[in-house]
Amino acid sequence: MEHKKETFHYTYSSAQQEEVRSIREKYLPVEESKMERLRRLDRGATRPGTVAALTVGILSTLVFGFGMCCTMVWADALFLPGIVIGLIGLAGIAAAYPLYRYITKKRREQLAPEILRLTEELSE
Repeated sequence: MEHKKETFHYTYSSAQQEEVRSIREKYLPVEESKMERLRRLDRGATRPGTVAALTVGILSTLVFGFGMCCTMVWADALFLPGIVIGLIGLAGIAAAYPLYRYITKKRREQLAPEILRLTEELSE
């Protein structure tokens, strides 16, 4: 009777193991640490103000450009309305940064108690 040797061959691939680990992490429940939560809250304090200021600034720039277009291209018919439209756009551009500061200040006031609580827990 012939004796067969059964052997086990294992090939280790660190790239494959890394891929398996990354796929596994996608399906595990996410546990947010206190530091990650603190960072997320801090980013969340400025994001609404940034979005609002960018929106107002971009739209106001477009209005300002339309007013300039009215005064330069259609100068015969729309010169004075173009100046008024341009001034409205200019006012919106000037209001974008104060809007950012106002919204960010209000948002920081809302988030302050939780951020202070988290910083105290982390410093202990």
